[in-house]
Amino acid sequence: MELFYHPLSRYSQKVLIALYEKQANFYPRIIDLRDPFSRKEFHQTYPQARVPLLKTHDELLVPESSIIIEYLDRHCNNSTQLLPQEPQRNLQVRLFDRIIDNDINNPLFQLEKLKHTEDSNEFEIKQLEKQLLVQFQRLDTQLTQHHWVCGDSFTLADCALIPCLSYSFQHLNLLDLDEIVRYWQQAQLRGAWMLVQEEVLLAEMEETAGIRGIP
Repeated sequence: MELFYHPLSRYSQKVLIALYEKQANFYPRIIDLRDPFSRKEFHQTYPQARVPLLKTHDELLVPESSIIIEYLDRHCNNSTQLLPQEPQRNLQVRLFDRIIDNDINNPLFQLEKLKHTEDSNEFEIKQLEKQLLVQFQRLDTQLTQHHWVCGDSFTLADCALIPCLSYSFQHLNLLDLDEIVRYWQQAQLRGAWMLVQEEVLLAEMEETAGIRGIP
């Protein structure tokens, strides 16, 4: 398998966590969509030119982070089961995956974009921060009854949430949410996330130094 991704993309990090949890063998293909040569080459493989993208052994192209993880869960059954077999729990995991992607990850991207815009609207920033805090309060309540997002086992929902927390703790006041703090502390000790963090830190160092790896 080949994974086309970028380490600083949270949706890419979401898939990387799943790959490491599943102990899956894959060939990493880092794509920098800001680089016109990298983008053009990737466009020939996948015209939509969006990461992450999984290319399977039989040349099937699987886009979208949640769909990639579902594919992995079906074809790499030798370790962590990220989508529960029991229908009710499966629906709950899928629900929280959608909530985290749509109501946390996407607004975080908007917030980052606004904060890096010179004429950014302060009111709009505050509104986004307020919306995000509401979602984190909801998750904090959920975590009072669960070790991970949807129970005692690590799932797709955790793959979605963990990449959002690093930026969120830096830019939002989450320290009063005891269960979110507890969750973030245990997440940082998870082997799969530690491996992802190594890639993230290296990519951040390259960004700071103005060095970009060859895709």
